[in-house]
Amino acid sequence: MDTSANYRHILKETLLQYAAIRPSHGDIRVEPIFDDENGRYALMQIGWDLGRRVSGDLFYASVRGDKVYIEYDGIGYGITDDLIANGISESDIVLAFLPDQPVAVAI
Repeated sequence: MDTSANYRHILKETLLQYAAIRPSHGDIRVEPIFDDENGRYALMQIGWDLGRRVSGDLFYASVRGDKVYIEYDGIGYGITDDLIANGISESDIVLAFLPDQPVAVAI
């Protein structure tokens, strides 16, 4: 199995593990979304809690070449450690939500 195919498999298996976790409150589903053709992988939450609608992204990543680009990680403790533990090389993970260089702040 080539590297990108292996990373896609690891992403899917890891997201399925997260999707199996039921939130501790509310009637909320956690659903994985896989787009193998374009190398996109997401985890969504959908449902109701205390009479209010809950919906939104928990995680979004893409596989481009032999790298995994984590575009958004809303999991409280982050999913990166699990991806590494499941076989994705730390050097092949790009935290794309972080800027490449420090942003100058005007005072």
